Order: sequence, then structure tokens, then C-alpha cells
Amino acid sequence: MLDALFLATAVEAALAAGRIHRQYFRQNPEIHKKGRIDLVTAADVQAEAMCRDLIAGRFPSHSVLGEEGAAESGSPGSGGASHRWIIDPLDGTTNFAHGLAIFSISIALEIDGRLVLGVVYDPMAEELFTAEVGQGARLNGTPVHVSTRATLEDAMVCTGFPYSVREARHRPVDVLSAFLRETQAVRRLGSAALDMCYVAAGRLDGYWEEVIQPWDIAAGAVILREAGGTPSGLGGEPFNAFAGHILASNGLIHDAMLNLIREVRQQS
Repeated sequence: MLDALFLATAVEAALAAGRIHRQYFRQNPEIHKKGRIDLVTAADVQAEAMCRDLIAGRFPSHSVLGEEGAAESGSPGSGGASHRWIIDPLDGTTNFAHGLAIFSISIALEIDGRLVLGVVYDPMAEELFTAEVGQGARLNGTPVHVSTRATLEDAMVCTGFPYSVREARHRPVDVLSAFLRETQAVRRLGSAALDMCYVAAGRLDGYWEEVIQPWDIAAGAVILREAGGTPSGLGGEPFNAFAGHILASNGLIHDAMLNLIREVRQQS
């Protein structure tokens, strides 16, 4: 069983980051571009700095991998630390920058290469998703479980697009078109961490994304698994947060989603 301080720290950091985001939200925060359409705000930077400081103060031997940090931080030599925190201080920055209240904070803990803890917090809805390996997944303390929808025809699924979609748009759009034809509905919410938590809570039945970062999905993968769901690679490979792609489902429609994606890729 994990040290209770791990989950308590992740929750404390997520709630504190949420307070930062509420302070900046719709207040015209300073915005910079990391790429053509890839944004970072003062809220991202301040929230990650706070998380790093909190973790370093309690667990100086642990390392931290965060979206806004160029490298892992921690004690000297921490790149090989057995405990690594993987943080997205603001997942859904574009939504945040435009005043759209769909964004989250994502915090995961990896021990010896295994993801063991996940916390995702939606500060505007005040929804806190938590999970530890073997302990189930919870939303504001109440257990959650994936849906029981077993066909694509009855499923509502979700996706996201990479920042490079303008330059390489054909296959992502082809896959999207296929899901639009085969499912009840497709959504694009703009926060991968929430997408995965919504699958875990049964609000969505599946989610896929062709280009994704580990800090976007690490915490969500723990929560999804503990809620009875299935994460994998887009080709059906075992889930790897660092593989750069993701398919997440309630498990019942997983093969159907994989087959549909495979068919589109073979035609591309």
C-alpha cells in the first residue's frame, strides 16, 4: 500500500493549483506562444512552480517531470530517482486562455517505472478525480466506474488534435470521420486528462488521440484502470504514457475502436 502522504500531497497540490487558475481565469492573464498555436499562461507557470516546490519540500529525493519545465527537477541525480511525479499544471490551456471553463490539473506518481497514483482536478466544476493502484477510482470521494455500453453505435467518444494538425491533418480527420459515422456522438473537449476521467466516470465511452504528451494522460490512465477501463496504444500495444498516443475505453468497445482506427490507417 502506498504512503498516504503521496495522495495527500497530490490532492493538496491540485487544489492549490486550482485556486491559482480561478484567480487568473477570465482576467486576461499574460499569454505566450510556445508554438504557432501552443499557448502557455502565467497560470501554467505559477501552478507548476508551486507543485514542484511542494513536492521538493516533502520528498527531496523524488524527481518531477512537468509540462512547463524543460527537464526533470529534484535532488542531484534525480533523473534516476525511483519516484517520479508527472505533472500538467494546466491541461486545457487554450480553453483557459479563451475563457472556456474546461481545463484541469493532472498529477501522477510513478514508482520504479510504474504509474501508481493519479489525481485530476477540474477547479471550475470542483470535481476531484483520484486513484491509487488497487484502491479503485473516486470522484469527490465517491467510487466511479466505466460505462457498460458495448457497441460503437451506442457510444459517445472523444478525441483531441495535435498542435501540428494544420500541417498533418489528413489521417486525424479521416479517423474522426470514421468515428462520426460509426458512433452515437463524438466530442472534442480540449483537456485530455478530463477526457480520460470522463471515460472512467462513464460519461464518455472512449477516447483516442494520435499525438499526446505523458503529462496529459499519466494520471488519467491510473484513474481509468482503477475505474475498470482499458488504456492502450492506438495499435493495441500495452499502455505507455511515453509512447505519444492513446486509446482509452470502457473496455467493452476497445476492440471495435482499435479495428476502426486500423481500417482507416490501412486506407491512408
